[in-house]
Amino acid sequence: MKIFKRVITIILIVMVLALAAGMIFLNSVKTRAVPDYNANVDLENLTAPVTVYRDSLGIPHIYADNEEDLYRTVGYVMAQDRLWQMDLMRRITTGSLSEVLDPGLVDADLLFRALDFPGKSAKVLARTDPEIISCLEAFADGINQFINQNQKKLSFEFTMLGYKPDPWKPIHTINLIGYMAWDLSSGWSTDMALYKMQQVLPDTLFQELLPELKFQSIPVFPEYMSSDETLELQSSMDDAIGIIEELGLQVFEASNNWAVSGKKSETGMPIMANDMHLGLMSPGIWYQMHHVIEGELNVTGVVLPGSPYVIAGHNEDIGWGMTNVTVDDLDFYLETINPADSNQYLLDGAWVDMRIAEEEIVVKGLDEPLTRINRYTHRGPVVSEFKGVKDKVISARWQGNEYSNEVRSIHLLNRAGNWTEFRDAVTTLNSVNQNIVYADRFGNIGLQTSAGIPIRREGGILVYPGDTSLYDWMGQIPFEELPFTYNPECGYVSSANNKTVNEDYPYYIGSWFSLPNRIGRIREMLEETEVLGTDDFKRMLRDQTSHLALKMTPIYLEALEDLVEEVEAEAYQQLASWDYDMKSSSPAALIFEIMWLELTRAMFHDELGDKLYPLMMSNNIIPRNLVNRVRITGASGWCDDVNTPDQIETFHDNIRTAFRQTVDTLSSMYGEDPAAWEWGKLHKVALIHPMGSVNIVDKLFRVNRGPYSIGGSYHTVCPYSYPIGSGFVADHGASERHIFNTADWDQSWSVIPTGTSGVPASPHYLDQTTLYINNQFHRDHFSREAVETNSLYRAEFE
Repeated sequence: MKIFKRVITIILIVMVLALAAGMIFLNSVKTRAVPDYNANVDLENLTAPVTVYRDSLGIPHIYADNEEDLYRTVGYVMAQDRLWQMDLMRRITTGSLSEVLDPGLVDADLLFRALDFPGKSAKVLARTDPEIISCLEAFADGINQFINQNQKKLSFEFTMLGYKPDPWKPIHTINLIGYMAWDLSSGWSTDMALYKMQQVLPDTLFQELLPELKFQSIPVFPEYMSSDETLELQSSMDDAIGIIEELGLQVFEASNNWAVSGKKSETGMPIMANDMHLGLMSPGIWYQMHHVIEGELNVTGVVLPGSPYVIAGHNEDIGWGMTNVTVDDLDFYLETINPADSNQYLLDGAWVDMRIAEEEIVVKGLDEPLTRINRYTHRGPVVSEFKGVKDKVISARWQGNEYSNEVRSIHLLNRAGNWTEFRDAVTTLNSVNQNIVYADRFGNIGLQTSAGIPIRREGGILVYPGDTSLYDWMGQIPFEELPFTYNPECGYVSSANNKTVNEDYPYYIGSWFSLPNRIGRIREMLEETEVLGTDDFKRMLRDQTSHLALKMTPIYLEALEDLVEEVEAEAYQQLASWDYDMKSSSPAALIFEIMWLELTRAMFHDELGDKLYPLMMSNNIIPRNLVNRVRITGASGWCDDVNTPDQIETFHDNIRTAFRQTVDTLSSMYGEDPAAWEWGKLHKVALIHPMGSVNIVDKLFRVNRGPYSIGGSYHTVCPYSYPIGSGFVADHGASERHIFNTADWDQSWSVIPTGTSGVPASPHYLDQTTLYINNQFHRDHFSREAVETNSLYRAEFE
């Protein structure tokens, strides 16, 4: 027995030691990437010392003597906090996700390579000013010095995935611009979703799905109909978009911005606000930074990890912020293929060779890379297989592949001192299409559309015939003819992804603009009082009053007047007494939001069925447009239920069906007292790390936060939108909130949903989340005095 006891004791000791060793190793993996923000850094190639202050939120304020020293330090500091995120975004643009993540991402990698971000980037670099190239090279050198100095202190993701980052190059930064442009192009999913629905719908119903704009003419070409009865509804393009969302790397889905002039401001000087809407994940898409070269540059705002410049922010003279224009910058072409050579297509009566690109894709777990093929016409890549269309060859022309120079634009925006310099800077912002709000310390405000908008013979068609050059683009709208406003008489400017111009504008811009719910509420609040201050702007950014509810609820009530069932009558009263505030505690907000989904089901599911209905709802701008049209006209062929041939249903019938289903659903979930129902019990937000869906990762490294109960929706100024089928967990919202006070930049305010650090063990990982969820802000320190007074950390780089 003593022998067994001794053996068991030894085994237990070994187990304890192994467990202790494991805990020590785990703790090392968790914490080794947390930087000491007070530690001085030996950074090679600096010409003078650089000082980095960080405030209580870890936001870096970098003071250097010259540009190269500044951006070299910016690269190092950014890598301290966000290196793995930067590497992940780089891998998307180079089509190399499957090398480190999952062999199942090969098709996504092939798609990203077809978009040819590096090819566009090489052209941009070849035509970029040497001064900017020097900044990009210094930035890359700073990143690489961090990688070299911290090989044994990389963040836990590198350890878990078993790889180390490759050296950073300037082209990787330019690639990110191409990625941003791709993410902005709604046509990649919407146009092809319509193409698939066109195969099964009667022409009368299909035509109703198309938005009614003056410059849109979309004839139905029967020869474009697919003969493939097993047309794939889920394509590798959809998968790629899903991967982007899962990794938390969506950019510029929607946004708000506005500014008031001195005559409408409490300070007598302009005030400006911006909140760009994108995926709510951790780490967040934006990194807050402040760059200073005394006497030459002083700019602060948000930076895209992997890029050295402030994308939206302010310098000593001007502030600017962005919203997506929703340009139709993508066209599809049905190609005629040579029966004798599948790599030739017909163009103007002659067979033309496609360009063939052989792609070698390194795949995790495989000894040899896979070889795949991408094909290109003179317009762009063949995308039909990516889009789930197998029996046709469809190519795409995309503005993102046209020449533009966003890096020049952002470099100059950081340095612009007035409206003229601001406009000169954004002349080359031709792929990442934005409405850019402007305010300066001299009392001026403005709004400029900066976009590469193709000139077409005809706009908005789903698929053009590819056998003729007749439908090739004829250039793009000259910058001088793009819409803008400067110091308008009303004293304010604003945009929220709404229709850019009136119908007398001579060019076609796009079709799928956001409905004017957010912009209507913004302008309503701007006009409520004669003057506004920063507190009013805070109130506006947190506002959850819905103009969609304002428009739809009276129609609902009219259709539901004859209700007699007790629970339904009480739910009706909740809607009837509602002030349209989508706050978390509101019963009416919950009823309204569920009812909207049930209404779309009542209208569309009978015609589309179980397969196509989810496709429509995943491209929700389509049903939103049509329901809005029916709200105005009162009638649509979609209102009739094809399953009841003996009667013809109306919009009011659809509303009643939706309401009864809503009441039944909510009664089963929350009981039969509608007064006790709350929107926030169902509507939540969680900040999830790309690896946080693996439960053990979250438990070991605490990478996720939430869920938190929230109000709002996609149609409120303070937005929280959710994908259909998500359980109402929001995955998009304001990615940053900024209020810039031109009278005193130190009185500006900001917040992001996450935090400065992307290292989960850092105290600055998600340390702004509580502020954000509670609609609060922190000071945006700008003057040297304010920065030093509020600094918590200081490090010297030399």
